[in-house]
Formats: sequence, structure tokens, C-alpha cells
Amino acid sequence: MDRRDFIKTGLVTAAAPALILADIKIIKRSRKPVAISTWNHGINANEEAMKVLRSEGSALDAVEAGVKISEADPTIQSVGFGGRPDRDGRVTLDACIMDSQGNAGSVAYLQDIKHPISVARKVMEETDHVILAGNGAKNFAISHGFKEENLLTEESRTAWLKWKKNMSKKNDLAPNDDHDTISLLAQDLNGKMAGACTTSGLAFKIPGRVGDSPIIGAGLYVDNEVGAAGATGRGEEVIKEVGSFLIVELMRQGYAPQIACEEALGRTVNRHDGNPEFQIAYIALRKDGEIGAAAIRKGFKYALSSDDKNELYPVKGIIN
Repeated sequence: MDRRDFIKTGLVTAAAPALILADIKIIKRSRKPVAISTWNHGINANEEAMKVLRSEGSALDAVEAGVKISEADPTIQSVGFGGRPDRDGRVTLDACIMDSQGNAGSVAYLQDIKHPISVARKVMEETDHVILAGNGAKNFAISHGFKEENLLTEESRTAWLKWKKNMSKKNDLAPNDDHDTISLLAQDLNGKMAGACTTSGLAFKIPGRVGDSPIIGAGLYVDNEVGAAGATGRGEEVIKEVGSFLIVELMRQGYAPQIACEEALGRTVNRHDGNPEFQIAYIALRKDGEIGAAAIRKGFKYALSSDDKNELYPVKGIIN
């Protein structure tokens, strides 16, 4: 293709989104509450979220209440209390939350506070900041009445000690890729949307590491005019793609939620020559209630709650 043809093609492509944007504005909102979340423990999170939604509560209250169930469960070693520690044995937590007005709050590298999602909401509602990190986030939480407590359970400590014995001698700084961040998206009876994302991050990570979960646009993004998206998986790669924001913008341009999720993953796969050695998955919820969910590899599941159903669905990977 010569330069003249390229310019012509570019002009056509540039003009197309304006037409699609005109269409997206007439999408009607769903008239029933819905919640979608990542992984098996999303079932319990959704159940709690739907209690709020069915009682005419807000989507914001619902997503916070939902993911707090996962944060408080020590058997889920990828979120909150009982999360696997970094390589120095410290449990560090990341979380973010967004409401229907585009407001957002986030905490990163937070220690000794069981519910980082609630601290993130405090950041959103009671400060003019978006992200607080490390000791600043912890001090902020304590000043707002959050209890300081040890989050390292004996089970997670045992896993860390085993890793130290078997892995640290190899000077292997690549952390364990087994992690199940929870992202939860919801829409309430008033058509307002919200999202929450919370995690303890990669197991045995380098101290100070922060993933995608507290990064607005990466781990989570909500635009009440269009929809919402959330991520789980290798955070560094989600950040590079600004994955959740990308999916919402693709939906704005007319992509169905499912196709938008697959397109975002496809870009990451292509950057790794078609065979990335990690997992990423996305979920999406459009304003009209249509959902999407996709993963690079098999093994990912999402939980969907609508009407009287709350069910878990497996997802085929886009490359296997």
C-alpha cells in the first residue's frame, strides 16, 4: 500500500467511529440488576452483591459488599486476609473502586488492613486524590477507623516458607503465576453501574510490586454511558494494554462486550508472538445488560447473577 492509499484508508477508519458513537448513545439500559465477577469465589461475592441490588441498593454498595466476602475469606489465597505474601513474607494488598459518575479510589501496597476495597472507597469519597500507597494508605485507613491486624495466615506462611526453600536459591525473581484477583461489575435498578477490583497480587513477588488492580483503566474501568470492564491475571501485561479502559472504549465504538474482551486479549497475544506464557482474563458488562468474558488460556471461570440465577461459567481460552 502506498502513502496515498494509506491516507485514504486512515481517513475512512477515522470517520467510522463517529457514526458508531452516534449509535452507542441510544443503547437502552437494563431494567434489572445484574452482577458479574471473576473466578469461583465470585459466586459468593455475587450473592452478597445481589442482596444489596435486590433491596434497591446502589451498584456501588453492591460491589463493595460483594468483594469484601472474598477479602475476608482466608481460604482464598489471592485476595485480602490470607493472601500469599511477597518474597519477604509480607501480605500487601491492592484495590480500586469506581462509581457511575466516573469517580474512583484506589490503594496500593497496603499492609495490615483486611478490607482494602473499603479504604479505596474512602479515598474516593473523602479526599481529592485517586490513589494512596504504602504507609500513607495504611495511616489513612487507621485514621478512618480501620483495624490494623496480621493478614498472614499459617497456611500462607507455610506456602511462603516452602517457596523460599525451593525457589529462592535459584535467584528466580519471576513470581508464582497462580493468582485469582476478583473483579466485580454491577448495575442497579436505577441503571447505575459500578465496579470493584481487589487482590493480594502475585504470590512471592518482589517487595514493592504493584499490579493492575489499583490502576484505573487497567484492572477496572466504568463509564455509565457505555459499560464496565474488569481484569484478572498477569497485571503487568494488563497495565501495558490499559485493558479495561480499552474494552469499554471498544464497546463505545460498537463492539459487543464479548468481542471487545477478545480484541483486548488479542492485542496482548500478538505482542507475545501468539503464545504468551501467562494468563489474563477480562469480564465486561454493557449498559443494556449484555456481558462478555474471555481469557487467553482455558481454566478461567466467571460468575453471573441475574434474575434468580447465580451460576459459574467456564471460558475457553482464545489460544487453547
